[in-house]
Amino acid sequence: MSYILVPIIIVLMIMVVVSLVRGIAAFINSTKEDLNRDPNATGPSPNQVLQNKMMFNRIKYQAAAVLVCGLLLAMAR
Repeated sequence: MSYILVPIIIVLMIMVVVSLVRGIAAFINSTKEDLNRDPNATGPSPNQVLQNKMMFNRIKYQAAAVLVCGLLLAMAR
């Protein structure tokens, strides 16, 4: 069973890193947009929505990786 769980953990870790990098890129673009944005505009910009989505995805993938690690540890005992 560990032969299945270890690759799953690796895939989840890669997904965490990808989400983190995309979220940081959206944050940088969002900061640039905020400087040039109309002060009367309301609501979040598309980059801010993307940033929020990517950071939420990162949290989900981290939680899944922790659960799989916990399952792996529980099976090892």
